[in-house]
Amino acid sequence: MDSLPAKAARKVTWVLKLIEDLDVVPSSYFKKLAGTEDIGECRITFRSNAYRILCFFADDSVVVLTQGFMKKTPKTPRSEIEKAKAMRRDFLRRRIGKHE
Repeated sequence: MDSLPAKAARKVTWVLKLIEDLDVVPSSYFKKLAGTEDIGECRITFRSNAYRILCFFADDSVVVLTQGFMKKTPKTPRSEIEKAKAMRRDFLRRRIGKHE
């Protein structure tokens, strides 16, 4: 967020708040990525730039944001999806370890 222009950062914050507040979020702002088990994509467009924040659900009401990037191609880069999957596995491993 710190590297974004101020107006773009405000739009990202607005979209994240929208996702937090709505029971059903329009797919233009959030969707599950095809071909993944549990990785979602927060979608932000500001001017001609497309920003994405990958995430997963830790439970019914907690969304864990993994990483954000500027999308430059039609498809979400496989390397970004793999990073999000690795972060999810690490999060779940550490979370389970705390309950044992």
